[in-house]
Amino acid sequence: KTIVVSQGWVRQCEVDGAQHFPRTDPAVIVLVTDSQNRLLLGRQKVWAEGKFSNFAGFVEPGESLEDAVVREVKEETGLDVIEVKYLFSQPWPFPNSIMLAFEAFTENPEVAKPDGVEIVNLKWFTKEELTSQVASDELNLPPHTTVSRKMIERWLNG
Repeated sequence: KTIVVSQGWVRQCEVDGAQHFPRTDPAVIVLVTDSQNRLLLGRQKVWAEGKFSNFAGFVEPGESLEDAVVREVKEETGLDVIEVKYLFSQPWPFPNSIMLAFEAFTENPEVAKPDGVEIVNLKWFTKEELTSQVASDELNLPPHTTVSRKMIERWLNG
């Protein structure tokens, strides 16, 4: 039998004091840009019209974080990306993961196509278009507390 300690991040055995840590699965989230300094965002099938975000997915066993970035972007958008750079991370309690934020660049933005399974719509945005569409409520971005929104705001603010 164990008890919850450290605000739920650890369970401790009541008999011998051994600590047990929950599994934490790595996931990547990617901000994709092109040579025109446009940002690509996607809409998942389960989201309301107008809601868009960056691309994300879990890291597969034996896969590097960088390879996961390249694979996820390719799977969800059909794009090849280069210049994969780590940005920052955020604990993501549901489902027990850590979200590792990256940015990546594509040389062929014209081939972007949603996979039709997870992602059903893709849109390229200039900074002006993104700002205008958010202000007019045409575009719904992730909440300000999320790693995705922080990535978008970082891009917007240069």
